[in-house]
Amino acid sequence: MNLSAQAARLFERLVEHNERVVFAESCTAGLIAATLAEVPGVSEFLCGSAVTYREATKQAWLGVSADDLAKHTAVSEPVAQQMALGVLAQTPEAHIAASVTGHLGPSAPPGFDGVVYIALARRTSAGPTIVSVTRHQLRETMRRERQQEAASMVIRLVVELLDG
Repeated sequence: MNLSAQAARLFERLVEHNERVVFAESCTAGLIAATLAEVPGVSEFLCGSAVTYREATKQAWLGVSADDLAKHTAVSEPVAQQMALGVLAQTPEAHIAASVTGHLGPSAPPGFDGVVYIALARRTSAGPTIVSVTRHQLRETMRRERQQEAASMVIRLVVELLDG
């Protein structure tokens, strides 16, 4: 299924569950939100996306810890988790948040080429809560295709969360 078809499927699930989503995108640089924005009527369910490509932006906009960035790097489980929680905290009307951070290459550190972390968070009565954080190795080798693959993974995981 191509990215546009996946976005349409996500829109259907958001409508069905009457839930709103927000994203924190690093390596996908807004591709997820831009793809969803192609779907007519999505503005009722897409709150937006914080494109936090640089570490300083992750810290300033989403409250990502400088210590965790230094200790784990931007491509890590703790940072993906903080991105999702941070964007959800900044977006009171959103029910679900998804974040993605990764190395698309070609100059990634050893062992990190094509690695992405995706975190999902949900607003609960107790406040924003992490649902999952997963590590993925992208199969594609070219940068643009890797962005699309990562965006596709995020959309798929949000659909799976909604489908319960």
